[in-house]
Amino acid sequence: MKIEPSKRLQSLPAYAFKEINDKVAALRASGVKAIDFGVGDPSEPTPDFVVNALVEAAKKHVLTGYPSYVGLKEFRVAAADYMKRRFGVTLDPEKEISSNIGSKEAIFNFSEAFVDPGDVVICPSPGYPPMKTGTFFAEGTPFYAPLLKENNFLIDYKAIPEEIAKKAQIIWTNYPNSPTGAVADKNYYKGLIEWARKYDIVIAADEGCYIDIYFDEAPISILQAADELGLGREGIIAFYSLSKRNNMTGYRVGFVAGDEGVVNVYKLLKTNIDSGTPNIIQEAAIKALENDVHVGQMRELYKEKAKILINGLRAIGLEAEMPKATFYIWQKVPAGMTDVEFAKKLLDPEIGIVVTPGSLISDECDYNGRKINPGAGYVRFALMPTLEEINEAAIKLAKIKI
Repeated sequence: MKIEPSKRLQSLPAYAFKEINDKVAALRASGVKAIDFGVGDPSEPTPDFVVNALVEAAKKHVLTGYPSYVGLKEFRVAAADYMKRRFGVTLDPEKEISSNIGSKEAIFNFSEAFVDPGDVVICPSPGYPPMKTGTFFAEGTPFYAPLLKENNFLIDYKAIPEEIAKKAQIIWTNYPNSPTGAVADKNYYKGLIEWARKYDIVIAADEGCYIDIYFDEAPISILQAADELGLGREGIIAFYSLSKRNNMTGYRVGFVAGDEGVVNVYKLLKTNIDSGTPNIIQEAAIKALENDVHVGQMRELYKEKAKILINGLRAIGLEAEMPKATFYIWQKVPAGMTDVEFAKKLLDPEIGIVVTPGSLISDECDYNGRKINPGAGYVRFALMPTLEEINEAAIKLAKIKI
């Protein structure tokens, strides 16, 4: 019997972060201690109050059965309370919120709800891979919008050709942004919302993964901007996850919020794909959403880590900037080197630092008549190692000759 994957699956490139994991494994197998800045999986433990809530919920739900497709009412209320407390946004837990089983799954599947063969989905580059892979699986066509320093790493929606905009069903945004650390302000969202509505494009905002990890002014939600500007939330949906906010990557829980019509379509899709987030996970997530102290502690930790690494990068002559948000540093590589060359240099056994080359998580874009790879010339540091390891990395960076 001939066993082979579908043409659709074969058409996808290798998942970038799997390749990074493979490189780390090879380095460690050779006896080298790798300091891994590659993949954004928090190394800090899930807080005790969340774990305790999970244990108690397991006893409570021993005979509960399948969970609700859209989430426990208590979880949706907790999500609405969080959005009100954090952004001043009032949402109806029954109509404008649904649980999800993690941002990756929600983002990957979302295109299936709105995209028909030949439709366009506008994706940022660099960007989160499920935005484009979900488009491929829905038989749509991704159009890559570059995130460039000259535009403060914001999508230049005005530069998107009109023929693309007319075919587009979705535009993905991601602020605070991985990997650049950029944030969007109210004025930017105003222009984006007005532009998207001109072409009847749904704005899918992947914002909740990093929106509570910031180092100066708290980033705003696109829903907050829409409310405060009196624009309403028509055609807008925001994706939230507790993975990074509360070190709950393995729990697979979050929510979507926004326009009732868009959320309803998402719910319809979701009931055909999964069986809901386990109730015990949702109970733990309720406690996580209610607690702002823990995320404040995580912000301070990531801020300290960022300062140590930035000082180490500056010590070898690189221009390094503190990100506005997220736990990533989007670092320009030394002159005369490609991002892949610099990443390989860091993998030297004497250094053993693992980073993600920017070109590996970016797609070539057509921008104002030129083809560019916006990730070329950058590497991404994810601030996942411990403080001790980051201090060690800063010392090892001094061994690099550039």
